[in-house]
Amino acid sequence: MRYELMLPHQIRQAIAENWPVILPLGVLEYHGEHMAVGMDTLAVIKIMDIIEVETPVVILPVFYYGAASYVVEKPEGKGSVHVDAERIMPFAKDLFTGLLRVGFRNIHAFIHHQTENFTVGMPTDLAFKFASRQAIFDFINKERGEGWWGDEKMADYYGNQAVGSDPFNWIKSHPLMTADIIAQYPFDHAGKGETSLMMALCPEAVDMSKFSNKEWYVRDALEASAELGRFGRDLILARVRSVLGIKTL
Repeated sequence: MRYELMLPHQIRQAIAENWPVILPLGVLEYHGEHMAVGMDTLAVIKIMDIIEVETPVVILPVFYYGAASYVVEKPEGKGSVHVDAERIMPFAKDLFTGLLRVGFRNIHAFIHHQTENFTVGMPTDLAFKFASRQAIFDFINKERGEGWWGDEKMADYYGNQAVGSDPFNWIKSHPLMTADIIAQYPFDHAGKGETSLMMALCPEAVDMSKFSNKEWYVRDALEASAELGRFGRDLILARVRSVLGIKTL
């Protein structure tokens, strides 16, 4: 369900049943002449459109305004919009704090932009990761008081990590494509992999008649196909279902 369309009784049901709450993250960034600037974010949105019809989930309004950077192209006439991670972090902390106060405890942020080395991190995902930890610490400190972790009630903390009740699991961040997926599917910028993925997920975001091979990173986009994109889509869906605990027949 889309959060903005939910009625209070539906929100209470989602809390009581611990539905996954999904935050699609992304940027607006130049992806060659043949593809929409929202590609990174659209990939997440379109995957979650599929997930939404499979299982009860809450889909939060999309955050498009990440730290795109201008390393690919200058923004003038190209469309990239960069918001510094230091500006994003306070927003993200307030957002996560608000979601915790509502009552959600199963929050998942998904991002595709600059995630080829997700364990190290890049500005947008690091801003949201750090903000989530700050929000959790501040929320629990306020709710339980200082010293809550050292209290006897937390004696099973390490054991609970395995079963998922660790409070630091209340908010998690995920790349849309993991290292395992990248080993099987091309990870690139506006090349064969991303263009194929858009052909499968959001064909209106691709117009190969506008293709230009001026930039090195787009040249193999001529090899893109919806068939390859569907292969990547299915790899991603399998991973997302696993992360969210979705069982399919």
